[in-house]
Amino acid sequence: MGHAQGSRTVEKICRTAFDMGVRYLTMYAFSTENWSRPQEEVDALMKLLSSYLKDCLKTSKKNNMKVRILGDISALKPELQEKIRELESVSAGNTGLNFQVALNYGSRDEILRGIGRFLEDYDAGRITKEELDADRFSSYLDTSGIPDPDLLIRTSGELRLSNYLLWQMAYTEFYFTDVLWPDFNKEELEKAIAYYNERERRFGGIK
Repeated sequence: MGHAQGSRTVEKICRTAFDMGVRYLTMYAFSTENWSRPQEEVDALMKLLSSYLKDCLKTSKKNNMKVRILGDISALKPELQEKIRELESVSAGNTGLNFQVALNYGSRDEILRGIGRFLEDYDAGRITKEELDADRFSSYLDTSGIPDPDLLIRTSGELRLSNYLLWQMAYTEFYFTDVLWPDFNKEELEKAIAYYNERERRFGGIK
């Protein structure tokens, strides 16, 4: 029930965030570690995910939302993979909120897969070791072309990153709240953004 309510919270927050001026929003749906949960729970999550992807086709069109999936979807069932490709294709031309869903995602896994992509290009002679820098390596990650996050909102009283966007969050501001995700609403989002706006942003010691 909590997962189901949480999925309903997603659309509300996407709409609210865009109305507040947010242009990129990423949410963690299912991690690479979540496969170790009880099989009954994993099966229920996959069923919920299938239903959500179907609904997201409609909501992305209604809200002019561009949807992109982060993570290794090859471990998912073929029908889920097909729904994901359809969703990304159908919403690719939308010009509203850029909404990323981290699915079968783990940052360490992402970095390792990124290294694999680099090595493929290196072995094929498309890039040299000297050409590899932070910006070039970012292009091998799932978030290629997406700005690094300015703000991380962690709900439910958790105080850890949980293997989430480790490379991308080098200069991200963190906001922690005890509010559970299914209960997260417009007022809570406003609090988080107000906190961010009060911060004095520095990058490597430079304002």
